[in-house]
Amino acid sequence: MLIESKPSTIGEILPWRDLYREEMNCQIIHDSIHSRPGWTEVYRLQVEGKAVGYGLVAVSGPWKGKPTLFEMYILPDYRTYAFALFEALHAASGAVAVETQTNGPLLAIMLAAYCSNIECEKIVFRDGATTRLTSNGAVFRQAASEDAQQIASESLDKDAGFILQLDDKIVATGGVLYHYNRPYGDIYMQVATEFQRRGFGSYLVQELKRVCYAGGSIPAARCNPANIASRNTLQRAGFVPCGNILIGQLTSS
Repeated sequence: MLIESKPSTIGEILPWRDLYREEMNCQIIHDSIHSRPGWTEVYRLQVEGKAVGYGLVAVSGPWKGKPTLFEMYILPDYRTYAFALFEALHAASGAVAVETQTNGPLLAIMLAAYCSNIECEKIVFRDGATTRLTSNGAVFRQAASEDAQQIASESLDKDAGFILQLDDKIVATGGVLYHYNRPYGDIYMQVATEFQRRGFGSYLVQELKRVCYAGGSIPAARCNPANIASRNTLQRAGFVPCGNILIGQLTSS
């Protein structure tokens, strides 16, 4: 059986990427990097000369000097060759690591089988419940130019699109990022130190979810696995964990 991995282009594999997104059915953290010129290398996976899938390797940005497999898709009828195709992809790409979401159909399995020193970089969350948290007197609104000085004084995110204000103080900032795969929006927030542990963060996340849905998008989120406060905040606002982003070092073939 002839199993091969050949250099390809993003244009050639786009129909398969649509199938990959559909099967993932969640926010895909590294979805956009393939569109950045020079950031990725593309490989076509073949069985007896027939193209049956693809692999993507990150080679620039944080991955410069350490080529990392971050995406692989194989048509369902050819997944009986998954391990052989992965080995061909590894050999052709010279990748030294794998970074993947556990939501994916194949690459997380390959990471467990072929990698060592596996670490969890992020926890990925999906919306799981509608909450009705109260604001504790705070007002949720869009950020304005006149808020910039106070936001800076509280060391909050100056680029955030929304704020939570209690009386005359800005207690938290947040927003929704849309640079991952649509229709998902990535919610982020930050609470000023003196106002933490008072429920403001969860209320802000709840309201950002509402903004996300109102714009026709689906809210999602992620956090560092060691950030227990962030995990708790997201869960109180109705988010539930749906996957991990894992990184592992590839061992020699």
